Amino acid sequence: MTAARIAGPAKNNQPAKTKPGDGSREDGIVQNGGPRQRLGRRAARARRVLTSSAASTIAICVGVLWSVPTFGLLVTSFRGSVQDIRTTGWWEALKPSNWGGFSLDHYGTVLSGTGTANLADYFVNSIVMTLPAVVIPIFLALLAAYAFAWIPFRGSNILFVGIFALQVVPIQVAMVPLLTQYVNLGLNSSFWVLWLSHAMFGLPLAIFLLHNFMKEIPRSLVEAARVDGAGHVTTFFRIILPLMVPAIASFAIFQFLWVWNDLLVALAFGGNTPDLAPITARLSDMAGSLGSRWHLLAAGAFVSTIVPMGVFLALQRYFVRGLLAGSVKG
Repeated sequence: MTAARIAGPAKNNQPAKTKPGDGSREDGIVQNGGPRQRLGRRAARARRVLTSSAASTIAICVGVLWSVPTFGLLVTSFRGSVQDIRTTGWWEALKPSNWGGFSLDHYGTVLSGTGTANLADYFVNSIVMTLPAVVIPIFLALLAAYAFAWIPFRGSNILFVGIFALQVVPIQVAMVPLLTQYVNLGLNSSFWVLWLSHAMFGLPLAIFLLHNFMKEIPRSLVEAARVDGAGHVTTFFRIILPLMVPAIASFAIFQFLWVWNDLLVALAFGGNTPDLAPITARLSDMAGSLGSRWHLLAAGAFVSTIVPMGVFLALQRYFVRGLLAGSVKG
């Protein structure tokens, strides 16, 4: 009798077998999976759709259509006859009978010409203006993103929301106050004005993007470093920074393209002097002052796109990883 009492509860405590689809909790876990399993299935389904033949065909068509204007600009820049440029389309130059009309004369005039056609000095100005304007906001944003992500302090959420909200503030609103302060501080008519302005305008996006990526780093890595005696500086440079390369490269592309193609900030704070004017300012002058020599704009425009295209192609593998950081959590 005692043995039966002992054996009875033990048998009754065994988990009940359930049939698939009966709506039980066990069936929900085994058959439907938990949140991570469902997220994995959705990711696999999206991967199948994005890698299908139809998606690949659409992507190729979009890429070709997007590249046609650039290719037409390239062909036009090599056409030697001004009359042919004015009277026929760029596709006419691709005929085998017209291949002899290609030359490098327009590039020689643009890079080593005189007056408004000389872009070499302004090309250097753009490089000098762009590189620090990319490095400065990245450095400051990394420090701010680490503080928001891993150093708890009072009011951090409100401050982060305020920084994020600065992205919607138009640049034009801040130009007059900033220019007034630059004049009072004696910084006007220098590269420092351009560096600081571009850095300030790019910081909200940089902090937001780098913070989202930094929050995806497993907390166990940071806690393990702290257990081993690492401080914030060691944790930042040894643990966090090597993992931030995709996000840094992604923002670097955004910032580089914006600063390189910028005309408004360069004219407002640096003026149109030969010592500070970027290549975009000189292209604007060429479009407005050359008149009958507008054919040089094709060569000048393509010269201005060489560096951005090289930067994007070099960093494009990090672009999507950094851009989508923090968008999905599982």
